[in-house]
Amino acid sequence: MPNTIFEALRESHAIQRTLIRRLLLSDVGGKRITVFTCLKRELAAHEAAEERYFYARILMDDRGLQSTRDALSDHHKMDQIVEDLEVSDHGRRGLMATAKKLSAELHDHLREEEKIFFQIAGKILSAREKTVLARKYSQEYARMHVKLATA
Repeated sequence: MPNTIFEALRESHAIQRTLIRRLLLSDVGGKRITVFTCLKRELAAHEAAEERYFYARILMDDRGLQSTRDALSDHHKMDQIVEDLEVSDHGRRGLMATAKKLSAELHDHLREEEKIFFQIAGKILSAREKTVLARKYSQEYARMHVKLATA
């Protein structure tokens, strides 16, 4: 189990980067649908746990208010792109254009979060909070993965 919330989030970020890369490299057919399904589940589980156990805490501090709002807005944009991908014909060329749009949004969000948001949060959270939030995030992340896999 990760020691801090930042380590826990970076683990999921690495999974997201791998899955979006696999989606962009996937061929038409079942493999593309499988990769997309895994990515969609990963993003949803990560977002839910992150918003509940990380963003909510940072949002309560004035220093983190604007950064949290920006991050939530990014999540909303990515959710909309995922919805567009969900209704796309997975064999069409347009799907790849939309997947590239998701990739750009995702990479921008992760970069901003890791380089800017984590620095702000690091100043807000105590050492104890960083470890407690890692545990709570990890539990919720795992619970959401199970829930989404059976939905």
